This record gives sequence, C-alpha cells and structure tokens, in this order.
Amino acid sequence: MTLFIKSVIAASLLALSTCVLAQIKVGITISETGGAASIGAISRKVFPLWPREIAGQSIEYIVMDDGSDPGNAVRNARKLTSEDKVDVLIGSNTSPNSIAMIPVAQETATPLISLASALAIVSPMDAARHWVFKTVQNDQSMIDAVLADMSRRHVKRLGYIGLADATGEGYLKAIQAMAQGRGITLVDIQKYNRNDQSVAAQGLRLVAANPDAIFVASLGTSAALPQLELVNRGYKGLIYHTGGVANDDFLRVAGSSAEGIYLPLGGFLVAGQLPDSNPTKRLSMDIAAAYEKQNGPNTRNVFISYTYDAVLMLQNAIPSALKKGKPGTPAFRSALRDALEQIKDLVATNGVYTMSPTDHTGLDTRSIFIVTVTNGKWALAH
Repeated sequence: MTLFIKSVIAASLLALSTCVLAQIKVGITISETGGAASIGAISRKVFPLWPREIAGQSIEYIVMDDGSDPGNAVRNARKLTSEDKVDVLIGSNTSPNSIAMIPVAQETATPLISLASALAIVSPMDAARHWVFKTVQNDQSMIDAVLADMSRRHVKRLGYIGLADATGEGYLKAIQAMAQGRGITLVDIQKYNRNDQSVAAQGLRLVAANPDAIFVASLGTSAALPQLELVNRGYKGLIYHTGGVANDDFLRVAGSSAEGIYLPLGGFLVAGQLPDSNPTKRLSMDIAAAYEKQNGPNTRNVFISYTYDAVLMLQNAIPSALKKGKPGTPAFRSALRDALEQIKDLVATNGVYTMSPTDHTGLDTRSIFIVTVTNGKWALAH
C-alpha cells in the first residue's frame, strides 16, 4: 500500500454512485498513518456522516493520507488544488501539517479549514492566513483555562514536557506568556520527538525539579509515553494534558496511569454531563450517537467534533457563496472564504463559532471545559 491513499467517498462511503458528477469538490488531507494515525483514523470514520448534498449541490469528497508528515500534507494540498481543482481544503489533523499547507491555500486562493489547534495556524492574520480557518480552540485559550484551573488547585511550580514541533511550541509559548500572571513559575522545560521510544532522562529531570504540576504538550498515543514515565517514577503531583489525548487509544496505552489527569476540551466528549441549557449539548449527543451506531458503543472522542464541525462550517457558508460564483471557479472560492469569515453564532459540536476578519477560530473560553479521567472514563472535573 502506498503512503498516499486517495478515495472519492461521495460515491462509496457517503452514497451509492450516480451518473451526476459532484458540483462542489472538497479536498481533504488527514493523518491516517504515522505518528498521528490514532487521530486521522477517527476523521476517516466521521466522513460517512457528512452530507452528500449542500444547498442543492452534490458534494465530492476527495480524501488523502499525509502520513502525519508536513511535506506530504503540502504535496497532497498541491495535488488537490492543481489536479482535482477542489473548491476548499480541509486538514490536516496536526498543527505542523496544517501550518505547512498555508502557503498552498494562499497561492491557489483556496479556503483551508484546519482540524488542529495551534494559534499560529490563524495568527498573526496576514495575506496567507486570510484564507485559513480552523475548528479547534486556540492553544492559548486552552492554556488560559488550564492555568486558571491550576491556580484554583494552588499550583505554584509548573513543569513542562512537550513535542519538539509546532504543537509543543505553541503550548509552551502560551505557558511562558501567561503563567506568571497566574502566580505560577515554570521550573523546568523538557522536549521529545513524536517517535521517541523513551523519555526517561526528561522524566528524571522533571521529577527532580519538584513541580506541583506538569503539563504534557502532545497528541494521541505519543502523549502516553511521558504520562507512563512520570507515574512510574512516582510523581505525585497533578498532570495536565492537551485536548489532543481525548481518545480511547490514549487511555488504552496509558492504562491506569491516566487516572486523575486533567485536560481542556470542548463539550462534545462530556455532552451528556452538560446542563440542558448548553447550546451544543443536543447536537453533540446526536452526532455522537450517529458515530457510535456506525463504529460501536463507547467510541466517541473529541476528534469527531473537530472533524464534523468543518462540514457544519461549509453548510453555513456554501449557500451564500453560491450567490456570488459557480463551483470550480476562483469567484466561488473567494466567496466561500468570505462566507466562512462571516459565520456568526454557528452552533456546532465543539462550541459556538463567530468568525471575524481578525479571528478565524471563532471560539472563546465559554467553549472550554476542564475534563478528567475517573475510573477510566472521561468526566467533567470538579
């Protein structure tokens, strides 16, 4: 099997083949293999839930695997725009891959919806990021919520271990910028690579620094490595993670060591525990039920929401774009970009989105909850 896996799923996964060619093309690159495979595989399973028609127009979804590699993500984006002539790009699952795709979006004047978290994907706003949006809360917003929770739990000394890439750097910069304002001192910084087999040396130094809490800036199963190391070394302080660990693969690999961790998330994973007044609760529960009907009970995870919200954005924006251009034309792509930027009060599964010319995430701290692991299950923290 080659690294690149392309499939047109409008005719296979989403619907039976028809003789009418899709009028709107959506190009998608996800990380089905490689270090972020546990995330990309979830996105693939969400696509059958996407509509095959929006605003009376049939949709063709063209999906490629980037192997969790930024270079492959760029090659996929170039192929999707130059050969497949897609109207919009979606992907990828990681911040490094998404950031690498930004120049392609700008050069081809094609809107890009990222499924990753780094603030650098959409900020600072410039001519390139003018074309880029995302479905995940910014790392800065997530860290603000984490530091607030740490402060409530009387954390004064903080240790850090994170991936040596754009994902880790985004979270580290946010901590360095905001920790002192919460009365928290960053006492040790350690980094590791996504494919490392051991973080023994980093774990030893972190535990020796004696922090009240440690923040792990990683994704999926790669975050289990430092989690296991810290617990096995007898660390008794609090351990916080990013929302990127909120799937069952992480719980499976981390095992009982994950009990009691904290992480910031949108409400999707714990929708049943939210008050009925929360605007995202009903939709989140409906999408989770649809996903579990296809994939089995207890398979819901946060990456479902990140992926599903991308098509909710398209459903909101496409009707307006169709008034200004025909699919397959620069006019339509430009109008679609404008319509995405004009999204207002869009109730989705990861929060309520309101975009603006300076904010292409559109989510604020009201869409973030602190979640923990209790008896091996995700639960709202108290």
